[in-house]
Amino acid sequence: MILRILNEFAIDVMSIPNVNDLLWYVAQKVVGKLEFVDCVIYTSNLEETVLTQAAAMGEKNPFGRNIINPLKIPFGQGITGRVAQTREAVIVNDLLDDKDYISDAQPARSELCVPMIFGNRVVGVIDSEHPEPGAYGKAELEILTTVAAMTSAKMELLEETERSVRRYHNLVDSHLQITKEINSRKALEAQLFEARKLEAIGRLSGGFAHDFNNILTVISGNLELLDEVFSPRDAEVVDCLNAARTASEKGASLVRSMLAFSQRAHLDAEIVDLRELVESTLLWSKRILPEVISVQLNLSEATWPTKVDRSGAENAVLNLIVNARDAMPEGGRLDIRTRNVSVAVSDVADRRLTLEPGRYVRLSVSDTGTGIPENQLQQVFDPFFTTKSASEGTGLGLSTVFGYMQQSRGTVTVESKSGEGSTFHLYFPAFLPE
Repeated sequence: MILRILNEFAIDVMSIPNVNDLLWYVAQKVVGKLEFVDCVIYTSNLEETVLTQAAAMGEKNPFGRNIINPLKIPFGQGITGRVAQTREAVIVNDLLDDKDYISDAQPARSELCVPMIFGNRVVGVIDSEHPEPGAYGKAELEILTTVAAMTSAKMELLEETERSVRRYHNLVDSHLQITKEINSRKALEAQLFEARKLEAIGRLSGGFAHDFNNILTVISGNLELLDEVFSPRDAEVVDCLNAARTASEKGASLVRSMLAFSQRAHLDAEIVDLRELVESTLLWSKRILPEVISVQLNLSEATWPTKVDRSGAENAVLNLIVNARDAMPEGGRLDIRTRNVSVAVSDVADRRLTLEPGRYVRLSVSDTGTGIPENQLQQVFDPFFTTKSASEGTGLGLSTVFGYMQQSRGTVTVESKSGEGSTFHLYFPAFLPE
């Protein structure tokens, strides 16, 4: 019978998933079946200074698998503590004659106590008591020692499994951290490359715009002189002059856009209420919005004031409205919102905002249009980039917005998915004098 119980234990122990289940199994289904009257299993803390009652069988376990107020025994105290300290099993034939016996509510007469050891550590103690003296001998000692050895080996295996799981999770966390750092570095490198590219294009555009503006000034001046000479005697010549003048004005507008992108435009800063600015811009821009596009405003009444060039801000909003209109040829909804936001250092990193930490007013323009393909999101603010035909646009609208916002100590960002519309966010620095 003993051999059969130990064989069953050897088989079952392989599938026991944790130490708690193991100890209760040993107490109730191994020691209990080996006809020991009762059994208490103690586990040791890592410092090997205190034993704590972890499982029991018999009179000392009236609550099933629940230990109410588990007994704690310091190493060296009583018979159980002495076994833990000396690492040697003990048989006590008559507890009344043992000075180390700690009397219980139901005093016993015999005791058998064996340590559980693996490696160089005491991991616990198996203790059994009997109401009659001389109840335990070498056979019981050998049986309980075998059970203790098998239990200790399984505990070591479970502990090694836990260590392996922890190492695996640590490796996974380390890999994720490294991946995150690599992705962050790549994102920063891409952001730096984009900033340097736009800076280089800006310098080139600014220099070209200044030189081109000087040429346009000469052309415009000579056109005015020719107009005085020929007007109104030669209608054909006058038509040619008018066409030349129109082209000159378009060139001047192009120069202004290029100067705005290169952040060299002349700005006259004034205190602006963005809520009022949006409403007034919409009033005179309704003629460019077809009836199939509905407009929804969500303008916070508590919007902070900002100090920027009003004309530039109006042009930025108008550019985004036109951009949204063109993205909804079949109609849709245009949403314009304002919101006060505080940008922290962490926000700058997470949102990839080219902003100084501080307080800003965010003006958002959303559409339900065609959206922007992911591979084009990084290009939308490049000068002359456009998906329209040559006759429909210059590709300077969004780049002008970008340059104006940068020169105004703010920024512009975009969120978009193909077929799901786009949202452009303008961040204006709040003007809150103390």
